[in-house]
Amino acid sequence: MKTNPGRFFEDFRLGETIRHATPRTVTTGDVALYTALYGPRFAVQSSDAFARAIGYPQSPLDDLLTFHVVFGKTVPDISLNALANLGYAEGGFRRPVYPGETLSTVSEVIGLKESSNRQTGVVYVRSVGSDAKGETVLSYCRWVLVRKRDPEAKIEQEHVPSLAKVVNPADLAGALPRLDASAYDLDLAGSPHRFGDYQVGERIDHVDGMTVEEAEHQIATRLFQNTAKVHFDAFATKETRFGRRLIYGGHVISLARCLSFNGLANAFSIAGINAGRHVGPLFAGDTVYAWSEVLETADAGRDDVGLLRLRTVATKNQPCGRFPDKQGEGYDPAVILDLDYWAFMPK
Repeated sequence: MKTNPGRFFEDFRLGETIRHATPRTVTTGDVALYTALYGPRFAVQSSDAFARAIGYPQSPLDDLLTFHVVFGKTVPDISLNALANLGYAEGGFRRPVYPGETLSTVSEVIGLKESSNRQTGVVYVRSVGSDAKGETVLSYCRWVLVRKRDPEAKIEQEHVPSLAKVVNPADLAGALPRLDASAYDLDLAGSPHRFGDYQVGERIDHVDGMTVEEAEHQIATRLFQNTAKVHFDAFATKETRFGRRLIYGGHVISLARCLSFNGLANAFSIAGINAGRHVGPLFAGDTVYAWSEVLETADAGRDDVGLLRLRTVATKNQPCGRFPDKQGEGYDPAVILDLDYWAFMPK
């Protein structure tokens, strides 16, 4: 067989390393299309002049554009036959990425756990994105529910990895060059609030909403070379649980991140992902809203920027004025994303 039907759960082996096709050179064209799809307004990623003034050589890529490109490489080998992307942990953005850089991805299978119904299993991987020099730009863990080809297939080795609940901020401190925080122009950045203006426990309603159209979420997913069938094949998805195409979970992450500008405009760079969960599905025609809570603050040994630990929650078809949240053991029905991450902010 010359075509690739994708891996099923029994095809994975604990400890194996998967080198993913295809290396991708990310250009200013990708940046422009990402901006058209999501509307990010963070000044450091929007203006070369602003970025140079505080110490960058030029505007870096939006951190989530880097994430999506690295993630997209993994889909044909890991999640082509997935039913759900279950979660993220131990994510770290190790250095800025600039237009013209070539990114590639390698994954290690760090865990396997067959489901009790023997129809599926959870695959845990650690994926590492590297630049053309082989230097790590991003690493993260994720776990995915994958179908079995043969329910009777025996799984020789199972293991559930122990993953950190929170990335140590000291491990993220070196991700940025030394910056001149005094040159960070708050007027041009769009917000007067610096690191010291945020308090643990405060919640921010990002107010704005974005309605997702069928064409744009598919363009976005193709931009990242994500080939998962559930996002594209309307015929195949008729027989799935939801009966229609699902919007790529990363699309929701980018929407929520861009909405967070209204209230967190100076949280200009994502440093690490502590945890993430796609709580519910999103479909074309739904409107996404978001709110964030400050969970923790850390200076990470730097006097130019600090780190905010943020929990950003996205909802569908319900504005966040009342902060929809967990209810007992479950979530408010409107919640579609619960993301816990570290972000840099000027002091």
